[in-house]
Amino acid sequence: MELMDLKVIKTIVEEGSISRAASKLDYVQSNITARVQKLESELGVPLFNRHPKGVTPTDKGRLLSEYASEILRLTQEAVKEVKEPDYPSGELIVGIVETVAASNMFIRSLSHFQSQYPEVSISLVTGTSMQNHQRLLDRKLDGAFFTGDFDISKLEVEMTIEDTVVLVSSNQTHQLSKLKEAPNATWIVFPKGCPFRASIEKWIDKNNGEKANMIEVSTTETMLNCVRAGLGYALLPDSVERKGDDNLCLLSIPEEYRYATTRFVRRSEKFSNRALTAFSECMKEVQKG
Repeated sequence: MELMDLKVIKTIVEEGSISRAASKLDYVQSNITARVQKLESELGVPLFNRHPKGVTPTDKGRLLSEYASEILRLTQEAVKEVKEPDYPSGELIVGIVETVAASNMFIRSLSHFQSQYPEVSISLVTGTSMQNHQRLLDRKLDGAFFTGDFDISKLEVEMTIEDTVVLVSSNQTHQLSKLKEAPNATWIVFPKGCPFRASIEKWIDKNNGEKANMIEVSTTETMLNCVRAGLGYALLPDSVERKGDDNLCLLSIPEEYRYATTRFVRRSEKFSNRALTAFSECMKEVQKG
C-alpha cells in the first residue's frame, strides 16, 4: 500500500465518485479504478459499493479513509516540520472574534509581532466564537480566539483573557432610568454564535420572555456607530478600544452576565509551527505590560 493509494481512497470518499476523484487528482479514471481494485484484492475486502450515480464506501472503506486522512496529515506534518526554518516564517492563519480585533491589547500585539517577525505572512479570519472553534478543529486555522465555554479537550490554551462586560449606550440618548428596563430596549448585536448576544437573549428571557428588537451588525465599528447614533444598546468587553469616545456611556450589568473569558488556543499535537509560537509569545508579553 502506497501513500497515493490512501490519497485515492480518501478523495473517492470525499467526492462520492471515482470519475470526480480522478478529475480532482488529475488522473485518468481507469488508473484510479485499477488502484482501487488492486487494493481491494490485497486487503481481501470490498471498499466501495458501486451504483449508477457513483460509489459509497463500505464500512471497511470508510474506516480506511479515516486512517488515510490521519496518515496523510501526519506525513504532511512531518515534511513541514523537517523543512521549516529555525526562525518564524511562512503563513500563519489566525481566527479572531470582533471584540478581540477591536482591543488595544491585540492591536499592540500584532504590531509587536510584525516588527519582530517580518517574514511571517499573517492572515486574520474573522468569525464567531463557534465558527473559530470548529474551523480550528477542522484544521482551517493555525490558532484561534473564542469567548465562552467550549470543548477544549483536543486543544491547548496559549493565553486567557478575563474581561468585564459592560452595557454601552449613547450619552446623548441614554434613557434607562433603571437597569431592569434594559431587556426591553433595542439591542445592537453580532450574528448568532456571539456569546454577548447569547447573554442579552438570556437576560431578556429571564425578565419578560418577550422577543426584543435587535439590529444585527458584523463589525465592532458599526456596532459602536449605531450606539452613538442612539439606535440601541450593546454588550461589549470593557477592553474594546473606544478611543476615548465621550459620546458613549458605560453601565454595569447584572453579575451573571458581567464577566467573559476569551482564550487563544491551538490544536494539541506534536508539531506546532514557530510562527504560531512566536505570535503567542508576543501577545503574552503585551498582556504582561
